[in-house]
Amino acid sequence: MIWSQINILDFLSIIMLGKRSAQGKLFTAENRLRKKVGEESFYVFLADHRHELFRDEDFSMLYCLDNGRTSVPPSLLATALILQTYDRVSDQEAEDRAKFDQRWHLALGVSDEEVPFVKSTLCLFRNQLILHKEAKLIFRKGLEYLRKQGFVKRHKVRLALDTTPIFGKGAVEDTFNMLAEGLRQVLRVLAELAKQELTDFARNHDFGRYVAPSFKGTWPINWDDKHERQTVLDSLVADCRRALVLAGSRLKDYAQDSPEAKQIVEAAELLSKLLAQDVRQSDAGKPEIIDGVAQDRIISVHDPEMRYGHKSVSQRIEGYKASVAVEIDSQVIADVDVIPANAHDNTSAPALVAESATNLGETVEGVLGDGAYGSVEARLDAQAAGYTLTAPVAQSPQTGRFTKDDFVMDLVNNSVTCPAGQKCSLWYERRTKTQRGTIFKNKIFYFSPDQCGSCSLRPHCVQPHAPRRTITVNEYEDLIQQAKAYQRTDEYRRLYRQRVVAEHRIARLIWLGLRKARYFGTTKTLFQAALAATVANLALFASTHSGPGSFVCCLLLLTSFVLMGLTRIVCRPSISMKASNT
Repeated sequence: MIWSQINILDFLSIIMLGKRSAQGKLFTAENRLRKKVGEESFYVFLADHRHELFRDEDFSMLYCLDNGRTSVPPSLLATALILQTYDRVSDQEAEDRAKFDQRWHLALGVSDEEVPFVKSTLCLFRNQLILHKEAKLIFRKGLEYLRKQGFVKRHKVRLALDTTPIFGKGAVEDTFNMLAEGLRQVLRVLAELAKQELTDFARNHDFGRYVAPSFKGTWPINWDDKHERQTVLDSLVADCRRALVLAGSRLKDYAQDSPEAKQIVEAAELLSKLLAQDVRQSDAGKPEIIDGVAQDRIISVHDPEMRYGHKSVSQRIEGYKASVAVEIDSQVIADVDVIPANAHDNTSAPALVAESATNLGETVEGVLGDGAYGSVEARLDAQAAGYTLTAPVAQSPQTGRFTKDDFVMDLVNNSVTCPAGQKCSLWYERRTKTQRGTIFKNKIFYFSPDQCGSCSLRPHCVQPHAPRRTITVNEYEDLIQQAKAYQRTDEYRRLYRQRVVAEHRIARLIWLGLRKARYFGTTKTLFQAALAATVANLALFASTHSGPGSFVCCLLLLTSFVLMGLTRIVCRPSISMKASNT
């Protein structure tokens, strides 16, 4: 059964907030396993500070407060998610470790006999956070704790920004399998609403081949033969269109805003997009696969939010990018975001800086970034937000000919002088639009054919088949020139070297499993990234503030020794208490 978001929230409304006992338990693992696990371990750190990190009341928005079945304390589940990320284990393994692993017993504060939660409980808690749009709640609580401990200094902070690829969980398939899987999704929704098994529903409507384990396996053809592939494509496209017609007829049976109608519309829209992006009608009236890749092409039916992207010329990404902001002095990850793989690296930079300031409770004074953050648009964002941006200006491509930097630009008198001394004052305006929608009014200066035709430097300046040289002057060219001049100073080089802290923190996130998405969709992948950032921050703090347990833990341990008769406590030099009298 497919549950809509409304159904799940209705179900969660009958669960009442469960709370840990403020008094604690006497015989928990933390009172006897500290030395065995290691006083400087991350598990002991969580045992000592979990009550400062998470309170049950912090998660009250997820539960009903006055009726229903009492939940597992959410503070315990939040700690379990931290442990799961730290140990990089599945939900089932997290359940097993909570039952059998003494390190988890210590960190969670449970006894050996307890079963603190089961896999479904942990999964439900995760879904509660995501459905209530609190995917970064645990991350913010971690930063709040670090601020209270003084780990982030109270002054105007500086950030380093960077991105890293996240390979999506959804399977990336060819056009034939993509269309077949999209059609199968429509059939699955329609079969469920008709209260029929998928296999029976498909066969009753002549879609039997689409419930087979392999769609291509149902066609005994030579897939290298162009004409035989065309036969399959003709049949597949016709079946997709027939399925869309069937979905449209079933949609009339439900109210427009009903959950059932929403399921049909989502499945049908996905199949329609797959057809539009991958197939077109040829001049002969037959469907044919479109060559190349559409700009915003869906690459996975199982995760329609995944995209193709490139981190470099040779490194292709199938999934997402994680955008990370790191506070330079403390190396704390101040914020994290997830963007499509085909988005520009600086897409979420303004929001990342603003959210970092909120998370740290401080004003952002400066931002460091690589060339992806050095665009004119990014520099205008920095001016508007009131912080200093230190990032290299994008270099002109090396073609063996003179670049724009070899020309002298007079921005006051609107003229450009070439290396041969020829002056050009002729220009026309060209408007360009960025991915974020910003429009720039650039000036295109063009030298005359007479100026370039007889020039001795022409082979080093003009393309072989071009009649003349043109130079593009940005609307904010003065801002670019200032950045280029600053880029040549020693101060810039000293500051830019500090950007390496972002690379170090990203390496830690990759070690915690962020290179590959564990879940489908942007929101759940953001939840994974936020948890990894939380663990990275807490582990960094724990490594520099490790030490003996708190006074309360020591007191509980001492009391347990007395009650269990395991020691003899000398109250005064002349008076002793025997174990038999305890």
